[in-house]
Amino acid sequence: MPVGTFNWRQFISILIVGSAVVIAMAGHADARRAAGGGFGSRGTRTFQAPPTTNVAPTPAVPIQRSMTPPPQINQAAPAQPQGQAPRPGFFGGFGGSLLGGLLVGGLIGAVLGYGFGGAAGVLGMLLQIGLLFGAIMLVIRLIRGRQQPASSTLAPVRQSTFNRPTGFASPPSQAAAMGPSQRTDEIGITQNDLNTFERMLGEIQTAYGQEDYAALRRQTTPEAMSYLAEELGENATRGVRNSVSDVRLLQGSVSEAWRENDTDYATLAMRYSSVDAMLDRTTGKVVGGDAKNATEATEVWTFTRNRGSDWKLSAIQAT
Repeated sequence: MPVGTFNWRQFISILIVGSAVVIAMAGHADARRAAGGGFGSRGTRTFQAPPTTNVAPTPAVPIQRSMTPPPQINQAAPAQPQGQAPRPGFFGGFGGSLLGGLLVGGLIGAVLGYGFGGAAGVLGMLLQIGLLFGAIMLVIRLIRGRQQPASSTLAPVRQSTFNRPTGFASPPSQAAAMGPSQRTDEIGITQNDLNTFERMLGEIQTAYGQEDYAALRRQTTPEAMSYLAEELGENATRGVRNSVSDVRLLQGSVSEAWRENDTDYATLAMRYSSVDAMLDRTTGKVVGGDAKNATEATEVWTFTRNRGSDWKLSAIQAT
């Protein structure tokens, strides 16, 4: 590596491997999905950011868990100039990063008291977990940012906006263009579709709060259901229950709608209020949230349907 040139790929590899080693040695790191993350599938647009809207003017968080494989960027390897040193072998490439990661993991652990066989204090362990979690999330965002495919120039969208208590204000064909970042409604979302999305918002949230697996299964894709069921299972393991009730849509807008073969997709930004609290499963005591007063949240939901079938929830992203 030339003097003065920093190998970011090797550095990231070392950091990831080293962090994994430290977490494995700690033995108490929480592998749960970070609060506010996204999950599910948006078809071929799963790893593309949905267009912003007036309801959700800030970008939605990337989908972190999905069964859709990330896009492969095929790039021809540049020809190696004559006279240039050959590529390093295993110990100079990924193998070097692996060994470097193991070393970093051991050194960090040693500093905090448990690397290379030492005993860790509780305070050091918690501090390390927090630092490593932040570092890993930063690295993942950097990697995904580098892999994000460039989006093509698209026509302004005809955006549908709906408000409570009057419901959807108008179907997409009557809405005004909202800016260059939105995409065109390619399938023609109707007023009935908008009413369906509003109804499903309340029914899915309520079913989640009641831990009604059958109701959730009827209105979600198998993939989305698997993630919701996993969250409910984690709550049960921790001895808590997420009570959600009185869900009311306040404002919503269509971000984009498109078709892939015989499958339709519609992504919507929705601002809603609900009474959302975390309760102790045994005593019913409130351990988080507010069990009396409604709070507001804005999320981006994607619905899908095969031609001729009903809409189902396929993805949720926080904003």
